[in-house]
Amino acid sequence: MKNNISNKKELSPEQREETLSTLKTRFEKNMQRHESVEWTKVQAKLEANVEKLWSLNEMEKTGGEPDVVSHDQKTDEYTFYDCSAESPHGRRSICYDREGLESRKEHQPKDNAIDMAAAMGIELLSEEQYRLLQKLGKFDMKTSSWLKTPSDIRKLGGAIFADFRYGNVFVYHNGAQSYYGARAFRGFLLV
Repeated sequence: MKNNISNKKELSPEQREETLSTLKTRFEKNMQRHESVEWTKVQAKLEANVEKLWSLNEMEKTGGEPDVVSHDQKTDEYTFYDCSAESPHGRRSICYDREGLESRKEHQPKDNAIDMAAAMGIELLSEEQYRLLQKLGKFDMKTSSWLKTPSDIRKLGGAIFADFRYGNVFVYHNGAQSYYGARAFRGFLLV
């Protein structure tokens, strides 16, 4: 049973401090991801958006290691991506969406990427966003990640995923009902 804090999508003061501390440490350790961004401005935005901080905590709890990857000066929004070296461990062995999950007659996975992301208040990375992520480091060298699938592919029963092998990003397809122990999803959040 979930506690009231999770249902409200709000963290306790201790959880807020711990999450902010974790994010700040990661931010400072990986300045190449956000060279022109100042942590104090990011922190101020996070403190003013408690639900966004809750979502980042959910990303952290499931192994995503969220970090700032860009700042849009026009909208003054910071973009966080899951930056864990491998696809987040707390989100693996899931199919793409609810329709894919319900189409499985046997051996249904515990959840699906689209519903999990929505419950966390985030969205799956698109292929374009995934390629941008790969310019910031090497990710998914042993795992793979579901990506936001174009509707024309999804209507035909498919879904796309990607990984990094042989020095390149590879985008593949699978039935949306498939799931693997080494596949999860990477998300993003605008703050």
